[in-house]
Order: sequence, then structure tokens, then C-alpha cells
Amino acid sequence: MDLTAFKATLNGAAPPVGLDKAVEALWRVARDEWDAAHKLAQDQDDAEGAWVHAHLHRVEGDLRNAGYWYRRADKPESTVALDAEWDEIAAALL
Repeated sequence: MDLTAFKATLNGAAPPVGLDKAVEALWRVARDEWDAAHKLAQDQDDAEGAWVHAHLHRVEGDLRNAGYWYRRADKPESTVALDAEWDEIAAALL
């Protein structure tokens, strides 16, 4: 699935079947389901989960916590608009 197809699923009632937890977390946060997204990102204990986790803390406004998760993901702290970062992460993980 590419980014365009993934974004088209955001209007559905449920995420596409077979997504890993980090990608489903992106789907959930795009639908303003931050708590569900956060749990999914926490449950994926790898660099991809950490990258999404960092993004979620940026969405929340907790930049200090986001910085920790960027370091865990081995990614630089993002300063782009949240929507642009979401696109970047989703495209990379899809």
C-alpha cells in the first residue's frame, strides 16, 4: 500500500487488516484517536514504534518526551509541520 491508498482508508470504520502497530497508530492519530495510537506505538518495541511514538508526543505538545523517542528511533527531532511529518513517517513505514 502506498501513502495515497493509506490516506484513502482514513474514511473507513476500521484500519486496513494486516498493518503493524506503528502504522495502525498513524491511522488512529489521523482520526484523533490519540490514546489508542499511543498504546499501539508503545506496544511496538522497535525503531519504527519509537519514531511514531515521538510523533505522537509532538502532537500532544510534549516535546521533551518526543525528543527521547526520536533518540530511541535514531531519528533527528522533527521541526516540520505535524501533517508533513505524518506523511513522511507513513510513506517510510508503508
